[in-house]
Amino acid sequence: MLAPKNLDSYPKFWPHKKGLVPATLLPMSLKEMNDLEWDSCDIIIITGDAYVDHPSFGMAIIGRLLESQGFRVGIISQPDWRSADAFRQLGQPNLFFAVASGNMDSMVNHYTAEKKPRSDDAYTAGAVAGKRPDRATTVYTQRAKEAYKGIPVIIGGIEASLRRIAQYDHWSQTIRRSILPDSKADLLIFGNAERAVVEVAHRIAAGEDIKKITDIRGTAFMRQGIPDGWTVLDSSDIDTEKSLEHPQTDPYADTSSKNTQNCASNSAQSKVGKIDPNQGATQVLDFGQRTKGLKRENTVIRLPSFEQVAQDRYHYAHTSRVFHLETNPGNARALVQRHGERDVWLNPPPIPLSMQEFDSVFELPYTRKPHPAYGELKIPAFDMIRFSINIMRGCFGGCTFCSITEHEGRIIQSRSEDSVIREIETIRDTDDNFKGNISDLGGPTANMYRLQCKDEKIESACRRLSCVYPGICPNLGTNHKPLTNLYRRARNLKGIKRVFIASGLRYDLAVHDPEYIKELVTHHVGGRLKIAPEHTEDNTLSKMMKPGIGSYYQFKKLFDRYSKQAGKEQYLIPYFISSHPGTSDQDMLNLALWLKRNDFKPDQVQAFIPTPMAIASAMYHSELNPLKKITRRSEDVKTPRSAQQRKLHKAFLRYHDSKNWDVLRKALKQMGRSDLIGNGDECLVPYTNVVGKTKTQHSRKRAHDFHHRIAVKNSKKKQRRNKSS
Repeated sequence: MLAPKNLDSYPKFWPHKKGLVPATLLPMSLKEMNDLEWDSCDIIIITGDAYVDHPSFGMAIIGRLLESQGFRVGIISQPDWRSADAFRQLGQPNLFFAVASGNMDSMVNHYTAEKKPRSDDAYTAGAVAGKRPDRATTVYTQRAKEAYKGIPVIIGGIEASLRRIAQYDHWSQTIRRSILPDSKADLLIFGNAERAVVEVAHRIAAGEDIKKITDIRGTAFMRQGIPDGWTVLDSSDIDTEKSLEHPQTDPYADTSSKNTQNCASNSAQSKVGKIDPNQGATQVLDFGQRTKGLKRENTVIRLPSFEQVAQDRYHYAHTSRVFHLETNPGNARALVQRHGERDVWLNPPPIPLSMQEFDSVFELPYTRKPHPAYGELKIPAFDMIRFSINIMRGCFGGCTFCSITEHEGRIIQSRSEDSVIREIETIRDTDDNFKGNISDLGGPTANMYRLQCKDEKIESACRRLSCVYPGICPNLGTNHKPLTNLYRRARNLKGIKRVFIASGLRYDLAVHDPEYIKELVTHHVGGRLKIAPEHTEDNTLSKMMKPGIGSYYQFKKLFDRYSKQAGKEQYLIPYFISSHPGTSDQDMLNLALWLKRNDFKPDQVQAFIPTPMAIASAMYHSELNPLKKITRRSEDVKTPRSAQQRKLHKAFLRYHDSKNWDVLRKALKQMGRSDLIGNGDECLVPYTNVVGKTKTQHSRKRAHDFHHRIAVKNSKKKQRRNKSS
């Protein structure tokens, strides 16, 4: 990978003679701007979350980072989107609007897996629901453009990032276009935005037209056709017809003559009378063609168009596979996807931050508090992370149902030990409500801190979707010693009582370092440790890219041993997902029986939600498996889709809840497993619910109890007679 420009190397942008004094809080009103003696803002951030000046909130990181570059930054938090008036409250920005829906996709924020409206919002003061619109990024962008015509609008955050190409939308059950043409934003920054947003800001400030800023990694934009000098690897056709002189090389092609002819015919028809989307390219090659001498910096992969993926599930699954193979910043190439007569162009992902850069971003002058405009209202998301520390970002797990990798990348970015310790000391010394307990040291995972590939060349060339599935890659370092040392140093700080670990633990990694488990179990578990096997059945786990249940048993053995050595009674709390693509009713029954054998009675269960861009979402929509090469003969992935089946799968996880017994009894009979209905230890559900027994059943129970009492009484009499004799 080319060495990127360091975040601290840019000259400060000083917009007025006396310089820019860092604001205690970024202003949210004209009065606050006047107090800072600002006549205008250079950049205005629009966010769907309440403004919390804490590094766990995206708007705070981007705002403070741009401020550190010398820009005057304002915040418009949760504006009324019904008109453009609220988007004018800070005046016109000198450079651009930066828009994000918040820390969550707005649709996930608003609706459950069953599409029912949520009654609260953890990212809003008072937890009030409805403070942001559906598809907030698109709506905010349109209103910002309405408020001040001609002012550039840049979108980012998780909603924009995960909707950067055509994607399946669970809530409308349609394939939606990229968010770029829908929102009409001028530029999209995806993934971790620090590098891109700083460069874009300085280049716009220098007078560069945003329409001409097309060379920054981690950005996406609309363009017409392919620029001159680029080579196109065309993956828009799954099946292609080849002559005998030119053998087929497409790695995903179906060689059946019927499909080949149909696809070739359809492809030819679709291009009649239309502009060649590859016009301007130096050469156009099949995606699977192995050609030496191609340079990544001027090679682009053409994905199937929006129209293709919207009409054909095979093209959709194929697109998902190609997209995910191009996510390593060390070898990723640009991607392009046709939308009508224009292209959505995606540059390669951003280069990860160095440890020094990561430290500097998290040590900007955050107040670590909500804006005082919210008064005494509680913001649940802030209360949850107030005393937690983010020590890393990224995830190489590759779980198909999760979008962390698509957003933050597979390469782990870690802070230095000293930086983390300084943040703990800052909390200890400045927050009057701190009682000595750090609630979490973690990130997307608890124990990937400073884990990386043993060889940079191998890492740069790798296209694996996961470093830990189907087994842990031999090139992956699994030494937890730096993390163990961090835990020890943190818990030994003056004024620190306990340091808890609340982030999700990859126990399949942890078992390779028992010393880490011992430190974790002895000092950092508050009685219960949450882990996520997600399932027990290999059929489902293979679609999740999760380890087998054997890793769980290995970890549990060590967890129990070290808990006993520490003289503590501690428990593992496993989490599971229902209705994941590829899960059968039999898989869920087997999981329920496992839960019963191990005496687990989950209070909360997670039903699978097809979030944008996740591999499992592609499985859900296409009923194909993008973890394998897609052809017209690819095996279907049976997926729980109906409300009835999803309800049943959730009921299996909560087999102990009497509300689910009627559903389970009916299903067990249909599955030929009536032997699991009854009052025996081996049974999953009783014959009848506790409430609503018939008179006959009550009579039988009373008779049983009466005879039992008589038998006990006679036994006692017999014992007394034996003693007297």
